[in-house]
Amino acid sequence: MTTDIHTLVGAYVLDAVDDIERASFERHLRECDPCRAEAGELSETAARLADNTWSVPPPRLRTDVMAEIGRTRQLPPVVEGSRAARTTPRRWRFTAAAAAVVAAIGAGSAVYVVQDQRVREGQQVAEAARANEARVRAILASPDVVVRKQAVSTGGRVTVATSRLHNAGVVMLSADAAPTDRVYQLWTIRPGGAPRNAGVLREGQAADVVVLEGLPGATDVGLTIEPPNGSATPTLPMIADVKLV
Repeated sequence: MTTDIHTLVGAYVLDAVDDIERASFERHLRECDPCRAEAGELSETAARLADNTWSVPPPRLRTDVMAEIGRTRQLPPVVEGSRAARTTPRRWRFTAAAAAVVAAIGAGSAVYVVQDQRVREGQQVAEAARANEARVRAILASPDVVVRKQAVSTGGRVTVATSRLHNAGVVMLSADAAPTDRVYQLWTIRPGGAPRNAGVLREGQAADVVVLEGLPGATDVGLTIEPPNGSATPTLPMIADVKLV
């Protein structure tokens, strides 16, 4: 499976990893305090679910939302002396210096605006990730949650947890690597309707946790292999088709 080992925490708790991945992740747990803590918390969430028959997948939302906000170093303008500068009339030298100051102030302001925008964007992404994680946990802990699983024909598993109380569901994909130049794409199928795109994974991405609003109204959650950026309609046959009704 070609994925960051940190993202295996959900699949590990779900027991949706193979023997090699389990051994690798257990070695990782001995060295990674955050993953060890999250695995414990999510195991507790799974244990609280009503139906003991199912091993509910705890969420592992994608790794750190933003590992680092880029920092732009502001450099002062460099004014080099020259013969022409020495012979320039004083008023022109003053004007040029004033222009340089204005330019420097403008450049500094631009750098500040760029940095501030990056900080704001990072905060927005982090807030969205926290809200999404809270939504996932609420759905999985709902007293009416229903969990269904199906193996992916090419290797791996799709797990779908739905809650009518929340009118939403959580889809967890833990699959083998997609073929070269291909990606995984999720679909929802509703009565009398065509399959709808429910998310396209990036190239090389084989695991994800997705919240789908209104999922209890669907009959199926499907998975296909598509060209990069996904397709408007699914490429058949589907490699997984989780029946919700």
